Amino acid sequence: MRRGDRWLANDPLVADRLRAAGDPLVVDLGYGASPVTTLELAARLRTVRADLRVIGLEIDPERVVPGRDGVQFARGGFELAGLRPILVRAFNVLRQYPESAVPEAWSRILSGLHPDGLLMDGTCDELGRRCAWILLDRTGPLSLTLAWDPFTVEQPSGIAERLPKALIHRNIPGEPIHTLLTAADRAWAHSSPLAPYGPRVRWRHAANLLRDQGFPLRPQRRRLRDNTFTVPWTTVAPLS
Repeated sequence: MRRGDRWLANDPLVADRLRAAGDPLVVDLGYGASPVTTLELAARLRTVRADLRVIGLEIDPERVVPGRDGVQFARGGFELAGLRPILVRAFNVLRQYPESAVPEAWSRILSGLHPDGLLMDGTCDELGRRCAWILLDRTGPLSLTLAWDPFTVEQPSGIAERLPKALIHRNIPGEPIHTLLTAADRAWAHSSPLAPYGPRVRWRHAANLLRDQGFPLRPQRRRLRDNTFTVPWTTVAPLS
């Protein structure tokens, strides 16, 4: 999840919304058996705005723990415990639901946001080496981001097993997400002569090849620590 936290703290839209919020409330929805990732999220986002409030929500009352380090914890689910956050992070929450349940879950969460609020619906593996997330506002999905450990994931399509629920069953020929991942693998392979300089240098070159082919990868605005790219949702939206 740290890859997602770094992205949130550096994304211009997210940072602008946090800074402009009258009540900078962030909800970490479904933090699981341990609140560690919620505490890390708070620490990362407080580099954007020091007076940020963070509340971790869990549907299981036995997982609700006492607050610490300025972070609170409470029981809650898609209804957000009646809160009106400017940002919700929901990581590895919807993966346990069928794909058909995603639109309703999104709708319920988004309806509880502040009018300018954002939702990050993400998925990652157990060690956080493969991460993917969709950023949404009240109008619906805005973008998809893929991020992976450049030293342990062999090629971009290695992220496919951790795509968000809205896309994980769409990685088949003919679907836009499959087209993107296939092109990313080709660009990665074409950039193999740069492998001796490290996977980050190699990925920068591969990303530029994808842009040259017309894929609208967002330019990097910070030092590249992860192999990552963000595209508009329209680039990967399911065909039906």
